[in-house]
Amino acid sequence: MSGRYYEAEHVEAYRQLRREGLNQWNDLHPGERSQGYDDFETRSFLDRVLPADGTGLSVLEYGCGTGAAACFLAARGFAVTAVDLVPDAIAMARQFAAERGLDVRFAVQDICRWPEPDDRFDYVIDCFCLQSIVTDADRAAVLAGVRSRLEPGGRYLITTAMYDPARAYEDDHYDPATGVVWVAAEPAAPDAVERAGGWWVPHRRHLTPEALRRELDQHGFTVLEQAGRLGGELVCTRR
Repeated sequence: MSGRYYEAEHVEAYRQLRREGLNQWNDLHPGERSQGYDDFETRSFLDRVLPADGTGLSVLEYGCGTGAAACFLAARGFAVTAVDLVPDAIAMARQFAAERGLDVRFAVQDICRWPEPDDRFDYVIDCFCLQSIVTDADRAAVLAGVRSRLEPGGRYLITTAMYDPARAYEDDHYDPATGVVWVAAEPAAPDAVERAGGWWVPHRRHLTPEALRRELDQHGFTVLEQAGRLGGELVCTRR
């Protein structure tokens, strides 16, 4: 672990999931409890945009968490590679896949520090990971990594949290110019900066639909479809 702004929250969350015998990220949030491992939030989107039979097709999911989407895709016949930053998440994902008799290639990986690609995929999938990659440099690294791993004509499928004008940020600070949500922190916190009379760290990136399309365009993607709540479900291809 490199001690970046996105690490501590996710390490602690998956440690708690494993300790309490829970299934996935939503189980930690009141009102968002899943109905079980197979009831993951992006299932309906993936159901709609992916072929029912994935035989002969390859998928990379980054930020896979405990592997619910990866297992869903493997059960449909896709050859699945799935990576996550957190070792506890990958350990749980391997366990869930083994219990279901599914073959998924899991690995611990920081997608902001991706190595050179050793494979290309028909699909690259992001299930609510991108909003936690906040800085311009980190997002550029992630998007460049996706382009280098996506087959020509392949699809980049994104589900992400978006800017919601009805959201109350309370003690956090939302910067409308960048879409960055800042949270108060100690001066020694990873990636802390002094601003607005205190110390803050970047926490989330909540963009408008138009801003997200512009960002993807700038990094070499064409958005083929943007739908879902607030425009947070996207189908893209590389140029």
